[in-house]
Amino acid sequence: MKITFLGTGTSQGVPLIGCSCPVCTSPNKKDNRLRSSILVQTDDVTVAIDSGPDFRYQMLRAGVKKLDAIVYTHGHKDHVAGMDDVRAFNYFSNEPMELFATTETQEVLRREFKYVFDAPDYPGVPRVNINTIDAQTPFQIKGLWFTPIRVLHMRMEVLGFRIGDFTYITDANFIAEEEMAKAKGSKKIVLTALRHEKHPSHFTLAESIEVAEKLQIPEVYFTHVSHQLGLNDVINEELPKGMQLAYDGLTLEF
Repeated sequence: MKITFLGTGTSQGVPLIGCSCPVCTSPNKKDNRLRSSILVQTDDVTVAIDSGPDFRYQMLRAGVKKLDAIVYTHGHKDHVAGMDDVRAFNYFSNEPMELFATTETQEVLRREFKYVFDAPDYPGVPRVNINTIDAQTPFQIKGLWFTPIRVLHMRMEVLGFRIGDFTYITDANFIAEEEMAKAKGSKKIVLTALRHEKHPSHFTLAESIEVAEKLQIPEVYFTHVSHQLGLNDVINEELPKGMQLAYDGLTLEF
């Protein structure tokens, strides 16, 4: 299995429009972050987790020719806004795109992309097939198993996923013990780490480090990073052993 970080930034991306801080003006490409998303690939299947506003460019940049499905963590704009661009995959595969989402996220997709569901036969409209995720039940896509992990993003329930020895959790500020247990034993984990200062709906870097240390997972990567966190290379120097900021284009192999 191969994991590619398509984006590792917060909802506004990095650099932030109009900002001239050291991070937003950094010449280091690792400080340029598209909205958070990953690509999961095996010999048999290619799946994106989330399709934010940068989805089209992320697919082009990663050279994705075939996509089997998109799995959604939740319905916020920075995680769903690019769904329209599945049209290109429809054209080449002549098949609808398989979408996996909870009923709550499906409501957002149907509202935000009303034309997709109200006029499915209109020329050029994306063709999709929605599959319902039960947050209590693992599901598979062409033999690749996903175990949902329920987390809170302030008062909103968001899904992380355990995929084999890999766990991905973004947009969270609370994980219950029984949900955290689903990640134990992973070899690699990705956690949200927005900034240093307390935030109402995201873990700070220190809070994510605390979660990672509690889980005792050997390789830890932080995502959904804002420009407020600091320069990539500077933060990495300060992190505990086995931990680092993820960056756009980083790949993990199993």
